[in-house]
Amino acid sequence: MKYNPLIHHRRSIRLKSYDYSKTGAYFITICCEDRLHRFGNVSDGEMILNEFGAIAYNEWINLTDRFSNFELDVFQIMPNHMHGIIVLSDIETTVGATLAVAQEEDTVNRATARVAPTISDIVGAYKSIVSNACLQLCKSQNKTMGKLWQRNYYEHIIRDARAYQNISDYIINNPKKWNDDKFHL
Repeated sequence: MKYNPLIHHRRSIRLKSYDYSKTGAYFITICCEDRLHRFGNVSDGEMILNEFGAIAYNEWINLTDRFSNFELDVFQIMPNHMHGIIVLSDIETTVGATLAVAQEEDTVNRATARVAPTISDIVGAYKSIVSNACLQLCKSQNKTMGKLWQRNYYEHIIRDARAYQNISDYIINNPKKWNDDKFHL
């Protein structure tokens, strides 16, 4: 069906005017398209990763190298989704000078500031990196993949230690409770 803004408008689930690059902890859930089991399976309460699952796992860990304000915390790759807590720390705003040559060969100093990445930037990069790596794997095996991730992601701002503990427990115990999980089809 062709996009029609009158019937296909999507309401954002993000808090209006909230700065998602702000220091803090965020609970993230990212689901596979059509909730297909792409990353492996749960056996005896433990997640068994397949090749796609190993890619998803390793790329989540690698986010610490990509984003200087990202701290690795509890996460779990599940058969058709992943949960993680993203902890953003302060990032030093660096102001430096760059040299730009004008058309008349005059030199001008311009101040540049490094902007802290947002939760959306981090999740978008993760989804893209995992999709591309999985696609390369499929191509190397002469298979087709289709769309890996569903549009968007779920996010919840963790506001206190009790909420953090409840969410951490949920993530850690997700494989043990897989049969009761709302994502289990």
